[in-house]
Order: sequence, then structure tokens, then C-alpha cells
Amino acid sequence: MINLTLNGLPVSVEEGSTILDAATFFGFPIPTLCHMEGLTPYGACRLCVVEIGEGERAKLVSSCTYPAEEGLKVRTASSRVMRARKMTLELLLASAPQSKIIQDLASAYEVRQQRFRQEQLDCILCGLCVRMCKEQMVAGAIGFQGRGEHRSIGTPFDHKSEVCRLCGGCEYVCPVCSLRCTFTEPDKAICGGCANISAPCVEKSQFDDLMCYMSPCVACEIVGSPRAMGL
Repeated sequence: MINLTLNGLPVSVEEGSTILDAATFFGFPIPTLCHMEGLTPYGACRLCVVEIGEGERAKLVSSCTYPAEEGLKVRTASSRVMRARKMTLELLLASAPQSKIIQDLASAYEVRQQRFRQEQLDCILCGLCVRMCKEQMVAGAIGFQGRGEHRSIGTPFDHKSEVCRLCGGCEYVCPVCSLRCTFTEPDKAICGGCANISAPCVEKSQFDDLMCYMSPCVACEIVGSPRAMGL
């Protein structure tokens, strides 16, 4: 067993576990977009970043790919982590604002602005479809092409694949294709239709190393707020 500290709580996890595995097991929610159980961790979306270490040597790492290590100190919801997640969500909204999954994540993390050039893309290069096709469908009909800004996903040489069975697995896991936000103002990146109502708990700005990580919010459930009822 490996001993580490999660948000100040000493825990033990099995060897081979990632930080995401440990946090999920002990009830510390971490948002993910490119991660899916049964597929190889990829670490592309960076939404699952956590802060490890202390002082000046503390750094952000992707929890889905970083292994749990002996004596590691992890913070899953520090102010630094929350800022990084909000920035990532802004960038994702700039790329694919009609993804309901991304819009819901933006609402949950109280993202109210998007300061980057709007692109309206149909792919955020999360790699879920590529891994699904190769690892679960055992086909490998699609893959990454090119590098940098020219990177894309497609079939070899853009020819019709002979091994594709049209199973739809790639579309099923795609966060952009599977669910589309129905907002009617395509020039605006943030829908706001599913925005969460502020929780009636202590001001989050009072904390630094640990922001609110309860899901659902205990305070919301106690008072029976609209947020707790999913409104």
C-alpha cells in the first residue's frame, strides 16, 4: 500500500493507483473530460489538475496520469487549482461552446466569461474517440494526424477505413458530439441557461489551500436551496 495525504487527510491506496483513483475512492470529486474508465489515461484536457508538494516546489499535475507516490501531499481544490480549471474551461468554451458537457462544467465552476477567440470547432482533441476505437472496439480505424495547430483526427490518408464497423462508439464518447447545448446565440460562448445558483455557505474566498469540494453541497441540501434541487 502507498501512503499519501489528500486535502490534509492521510490515506492509503493500492500500488499502481493514480491520484485521480485515490481522490475518487475517498470522495474528493475531480472534474474530467478526456478521461473514461476502461480507456488508457491521456491527460489531454487538463481539467483534472491537482496541486502536489508544498511551498515554492508545489506544482500542478494531471491527476489521471500522475501515480500515487509514498508521502505525496495532494490538494484537489486549492485556489491555484481552481484558477487553472476555470482558465481551461474558458479555452474549451472558446473551442466548442455548443458542447453541453463543457457548458455544464463551466456552470458548475462559475465561469461567467470567455476571453479568447471564438472558434466553433467540432473537435477538442481529447482523444476519447481514438482510444475507444482502438482499445474497446479493437479496430483502430481513426487516429491523430499532423502536429500543433494542424493536429486533427481522421482515418489514414483521409481514405474510407476498411476496418470501421460504423459502431458509433467514437460519437458516443465524444464530449462535443454526444450532447449539444441548445442555446440560440452562437456568437456567445457562455450559455448560462444551466448556471448554478450561488451556494448559501461560507464565502469561498476565505480559503486558499482548499475550496469547497462537496458534491452535492451539504449546506445546499440542508437548506433545500434551488441548487440542491437541481433547478
